[in-house]
Amino acid sequence: MNKRSLGLVTPVLLVGAMIGTLLGQLLGLVLPDGVVRNFFMQGISFDLAGLVGSQTGVITLNLIVLTLQFGLSLHFNIISLFGLMAAYYFLRYFR
Repeated sequence: MNKRSLGLVTPVLLVGAMIGTLLGQLLGLVLPDGVVRNFFMQGISFDLAGLVGSQTGVITLNLIVLTLQFGLSLHFNIISLFGLMAAYYFLRYFR
């Protein structure tokens, strides 16, 4: 059985979700105000720094000589699910 590595599957699914989110945002901008537009524009956001415990959304590492700031935020909407499904289909189709 042909197993895919996690190093290939994860970026492909992430790109599929990003393309889906972008398409959902663009579709939401084109639609007139109303329930359908709110449905496409509404989503869920995940902050990496919020998971670690930072209140600002940014993790700061102060090394006295150098200060580094890290932050990652993911936003998913309903079209992101379609992007994930398309990426999964892409992985299944191209073995």
